[in-house]
Amino acid sequence: MNADSKERDVIIIGGGATGAGIARDCARRGLRTLLLERHDIATGATGRNHGLLHSGARYAMTDSESARECIEENRILKRIARHCIERTDGLFITLPEDDLALQSMFIAACQDAGINAQQLDPKEALRIEPAANPALIGAVRVPDGTVDPFRLTAANMLDAREHGAEILTGQEVTGLIRQGSRVMGVRVYNHQSHQRHDLYANIVVNAAGIWGQRIAEYADLSIRMLPAKGSLLILGHRINNMVINRCRKPADADILVPGDTISLIGTTSTPVEYDQIDNMRVTPQEVDILIREGSKLAPKLAATRILRAYAGIRPLVASDNDPTGRNASRGIILMDHAKRDGMDGFITITGGKLMTYRLMAEWATNAVCEKLGHSSPCTTATVPLPGSGSSQEETLSKVISLPPTIRRSAVWRHGDRAEQLLAGDPLSNSLVCECEAVTAGEVRYAVNKLAVANLGDLRRRTRVGMGTCQGELCACRAAGLLQRFGTSSPAQSLDQLSLFLNERWKGIRPIAWDDALRESEFTAWVYQGLCGLKKGTPQ
Repeated sequence: MNADSKERDVIIIGGGATGAGIARDCARRGLRTLLLERHDIATGATGRNHGLLHSGARYAMTDSESARECIEENRILKRIARHCIERTDGLFITLPEDDLALQSMFIAACQDAGINAQQLDPKEALRIEPAANPALIGAVRVPDGTVDPFRLTAANMLDAREHGAEILTGQEVTGLIRQGSRVMGVRVYNHQSHQRHDLYANIVVNAAGIWGQRIAEYADLSIRMLPAKGSLLILGHRINNMVINRCRKPADADILVPGDTISLIGTTSTPVEYDQIDNMRVTPQEVDILIREGSKLAPKLAATRILRAYAGIRPLVASDNDPTGRNASRGIILMDHAKRDGMDGFITITGGKLMTYRLMAEWATNAVCEKLGHSSPCTTATVPLPGSGSSQEETLSKVISLPPTIRRSAVWRHGDRAEQLLAGDPLSNSLVCECEAVTAGEVRYAVNKLAVANLGDLRRRTRVGMGTCQGELCACRAAGLLQRFGTSSPAQSLDQLSLFLNERWKGIRPIAWDDALRESEFTAWVYQGLCGLKKGTPQ
């Protein structure tokens, strides 16, 4: 086993939004920072949610503290992450089978939490959001929005790197290095080189989400996680422009979120055994529930093609004084294991929501700085992320070298960094993915600046393969470009292509009927017949 003696202040375990946020915060405060992720950024809960920019209204009646955290972070993200955010606003609608009396209590709770909630006449609600169920009897407008979790995480990682942090993906933590009652570092397995390394730091931060229980167990510590699966469906095109919520007690399929070119309906909530957290499947029953209940929010959903289904795991945490796990928290949990367990040099940050990732990162970084005697203040609430230094309108007026047909999508995804997509050659503006208007220049930028090593990474940075064709038209082109830009060999390209298409199939399989099934058969014919790709083994 190789040992790395490089001095570091902090090692962060986990490449989701929270881990990326901690890396950004630590690096900006001048700490020598390393982040380790076993797969790629945003491959856990961060990349498997509905992308809602919570106003906090959803929690106003049940968790006022979370509601206040959400609305404050909502305002911060609208300032610092402009290219990751769409300010759609949201509607909480009351249907005839719901209790209209709940609406006034909901508005009062929102106002108490500092959330601007405005009661609308049903006709006005339908005017501003025609997709909403015309049978609604009440509506409340709130400052919800949408956020692209992949874009948000990538921007945090990019800023961390530009301030000196090391970001290593494909590096799985397999143990913690201990000396007595202190954690000194981590044991790591490199999935690409198949080598093992020991890495050392003054502080190790466990930001592995639901997998944080396993990380803690490496130090013989106990964190009781309670996995809850949430399943969602992606629709073939965008059917609503505002977030549509159901004004009732939380239930399945009570939120419809627009995002980029599509809409998402979610979610369900099903407890699962901890040993199954890496094996999530969407069931036919969940698909039925999402379609049936989602159609009550927006009737056109029932006649809209479904692109794919997917599921994520909520990182719910049991309280320390309830070993049975019956009392699970949805709030932010920061554990200083020196105080909690007598194990120094080790911190866990978990719970929370995508919406509060920056606040979680600030809490964790404050704790790290306190332990290291470091006094630099947090600046992540005021300094824009890379890409969000200018508004979309300002950037569009500057990036005039990009053709009009691709300019808006490039700026939408990369903000004021879209200028870096230009390379002055004919290849740069050629389309790789028609569905999402991804160009070869954007692929090159992702490889050079956003740490892309394979097709899956590229999808999370650019949306290649996330559109209507689900990779049918663009996967082969993208694989060829990755080879051209030096990230893979011909043999690796074929392996990546097979893996990518099988991953797309996993999401299509639960909804494989009608158009989705026909298109899947056509994709298989194209790649297995014309291209000679060997048949993989879908999981």
